[in-house]
Amino acid sequence: MPKRTLSITIFFCMVLNAIAQDAISGASKVADNTIAADTFSIAMTGDIMMGTTFPEISLPPNDGKELFAHTAAITCEADLAVSNLEGTLCDGGTTKKKPSANCYAFRTPTRFGSRLSEAGYDFLSMANNHANDFGTTGIEQTEKTLDSLGIKYSGIKGRARLAVVERKGVRFGICAFGHNSYTLSHNCLDSVKIILDELKEISDIIIVSFHGGAEGSKHTHLPEGHEFYLGEDRGDLRTFAHFCIDNGADVVYGHGPHVVRAMEVYNGRFIAYSLGNFCTPYGMNLAGVNGYAPVVTIRINDTGKFLDGDIHSFIQIRGKGPQPDENKMVVKEIRQLIATDIKDSKINIDDNGKIKLK
Repeated sequence: MPKRTLSITIFFCMVLNAIAQDAISGASKVADNTIAADTFSIAMTGDIMMGTTFPEISLPPNDGKELFAHTAAITCEADLAVSNLEGTLCDGGTTKKKPSANCYAFRTPTRFGSRLSEAGYDFLSMANNHANDFGTTGIEQTEKTLDSLGIKYSGIKGRARLAVVERKGVRFGICAFGHNSYTLSHNCLDSVKIILDELKEISDIIIVSFHGGAEGSKHTHLPEGHEFYLGEDRGDLRTFAHFCIDNGADVVYGHGPHVVRAMEVYNGRFIAYSLGNFCTPYGMNLAGVNGYAPVVTIRINDTGKFLDGDIHSFIQIRGKGPQPDENKMVVKEIRQLIATDIKDSKINIDDNGKIKLK
């Protein structure tokens, strides 16, 4: 064979081989992306208030570095970890609340913010009745601290209305609502829809957080209609959660009652009506059901549809973070609440906390 013909043949063989390798490589990348983006895990927890310096200093040892020792592996492993920041991350400011044995004004030092980042949190609701405990100073210092840590937030009127977190090429849009005058209100459904409509334009999956409901061990059950507590309308939470999903939300999680409540799958989407207290070592009642502190993880597909999940059972002990609940009392409580409060439930929960569709 002439050298010129041989050279041309070799050249074309090299080109064909390169094309083949690119095709194989491209197929592999597409396959990997498809696998990676096919399902997503979301970890949800309830109220976090790691300690306070008001009216007295009540802080865990070692700047709280052990608070999430038993739960961080779960929240860090999830594609997205969300919760509620019950109070402020603040080193100053003043409060209108008077110091007393029953004073609930929460001011956690800003240096404790690192604990939230180390635990893997991506988003924290500020739409609660303690975000304004130290006025504008407290809100601004909290936002500045979370910004420095790369943790998103929303829920205060006139400030961050929504947040977007991208994971594996998918945009998660998140918003938060509460019942206080300074929070975005879950009682104003027209305003809720405006925010959901905006999120639908800029995100692929939508998560809604809400702070509502009456408080304490007498209020574990989810009522029909509006709840009133301390003279406040704490919301019609069934209607609100269903409204959010009917208008584009894929996951809704709640907090506020300081106790766990039922959960359900509605139109294929997951709702947790209250995740209770989660990391509140001081300043709150942790007796009995008040100390139940689950981490709920769910898997959804790339359209937001619920696939399955787990209730990781923890309880709280004063001065410490969530501790393993070997007796799975939290699982038993939530399962019982579903049986009494959710008609025609679409999910089953086994003894270990595995959540499956019926």
